[in-house]
Amino acid sequence: MTSDKSSLPPRASSRRISGPDKPKKPVKKKKKKRNILIPLFATLFGLLLILAVFLAHLALKANDAINTIGINESNDLGETVITPVPKDESVKEKPVAFLIMGLDSRHNGGGLNTDVMMVAAFDPDTKKATFVTIPRDTYVKAGGYSGGKINAAYAEFYMHAKNTDKMEKTAAELAGKKGARETLGDYFGIDIKYAAMINFSGFEEVIDALGGVKVNVDMRMRYSDSADGTNIDLQKGEQVLDGKNALDFVRYRKSNDGTNMSSDFERNERQSQVLKAILDKMMTLGGLTKLDDVIKAVGDNVSMDMQSSEIRNMLAKYKSLRSDDITFMALDGTWKSPYVYADDDSLQAARDALQAIMAE
Repeated sequence: MTSDKSSLPPRASSRRISGPDKPKKPVKKKKKKRNILIPLFATLFGLLLILAVFLAHLALKANDAINTIGINESNDLGETVITPVPKDESVKEKPVAFLIMGLDSRHNGGGLNTDVMMVAAFDPDTKKATFVTIPRDTYVKAGGYSGGKINAAYAEFYMHAKNTDKMEKTAAELAGKKGARETLGDYFGIDIKYAAMINFSGFEEVIDALGGVKVNVDMRMRYSDSADGTNIDLQKGEQVLDGKNALDFVRYRKSNDGTNMSSDFERNERQSQVLKAILDKMMTLGGLTKLDDVIKAVGDNVSMDMQSSEIRNMLAKYKSLRSDDITFMALDGTWKSPYVYADDDSLQAARDALQAIMAE
């Protein structure tokens, strides 16, 4: 019996199908990955290069300034003219004390009397310091000083060296620094090894280079004097002062009518406040970018009886010093015209603080 093939179901394919066919995914062409780190590294490298050039420029400027400020150990021929400080006696290894003096160098005023006087002692182990401000009218008779207002000590030693010992100007200035620091070294019972003289114009330039400093003006200050060009006009309260006004703030004594009087002790407090503000401003990013102008201002207006190599050692050792690392003290006393007589307790406290640093 023949079968009807047309009625049979179609033959299955020989390929086994376990499930429904899945469509094949299209093959994607591999794209080359762009390395985003390359431009990042290039940018960082560029910034580092700019920073390196900036720092190198600052280093050269600072080196020139240090050579101007300090005493060079060798002459132009490279010959040693001053014996270098032994390594174990360096400021990097031993505590050191400085006398800091501010001199009014205005063309139409001022003289050789030092209106700002501070003694500062630095400890290389703790990297901390103590600053003692001294009222300009403080009566002192110590060391080789004949006695009188301490702000006249530098002038006395300078004039003696120039007129009696017939020294030329630079040597007389060194003699003035030496006499003043030995006087106050005897007064506080410590060895003050170095002295720095700062012209007030440099004080202004440093603050202007930093873009001003924020201080709290403690009273209304208004005083003018056509003879020396003084024109102080400050409102009371917290504010940012430029160099000229910051100097006025530190120097202010009284108004023209005799009211709003300011004592030496109040001026000492203002000196400390402005110094703290300068240090804090220099450590900000904005301050660091202005170091070029600061270095120039310092180099043009500061002189020291310290060897240039030791100034470099000092800067390297205390480069991280902040205002919080400094203890500010003010020598207190009693005014009895024409002098300020230091109080025994205040003087002893200042001596103890300075001697504690120097004894480390």
